[in-house]
Amino acid sequence: MIFPNMEMSHIILDEGKLRHLPFRARLDKCTTIIKNEIDESLRWDAVWLAGEIAEMNPGTPLFDEVADLMSWVLKNDNNGVVKHEACYQIAARNMRNKIPDLVQTALNDKSIIAKHEAIESLGLMRAFDSKDMISNSLKDSNPDVRETAAFVMKRLERLQNIKEKYVPSKVI
Repeated sequence: MIFPNMEMSHIILDEGKLRHLPFRARLDKCTTIIKNEIDESLRWDAVWLAGEIAEMNPGTPLFDEVADLMSWVLKNDNNGVVKHEACYQIAARNMRNKIPDLVQTALNDKSIIAKHEAIESLGLMRAFDSKDMISNSLKDSNPDVRETAAFVMKRLERLQNIKEKYVPSKVI
């Protein structure tokens, strides 16, 4: 639970004071942690800290690098919670070119929590073109994945019926 009046920046551990580094140095450190650290809790924090860089640098090469790093996590990390966070960052930072990676995670990942978050992230991003894939998840062997898919399908149907033009905004 996040306590009232407490920003997420106070929740994320930053023992290495990565937030004090210039963006380039910070992203390099986060990448090293994500790709080499054994401790999944440190990788999770690095995923979040990298996501903050994307939020502060939309439309830049740094944004694209962070997006690519999130995809790397989905394809290579061995921890479902870390992958869950990468899915969240993709949605929260509106990394639309990573929708195919969310689809792959939703359909094929061994982690139930990663599949769940990938499907939920597709819904948050209003990835209407992914509805057929999400409907395939209604047949997943895990009831939590099926429940998430059913929820997201209903929500996307409602959102498609809204006459207002959708303009992406910050999720967080």
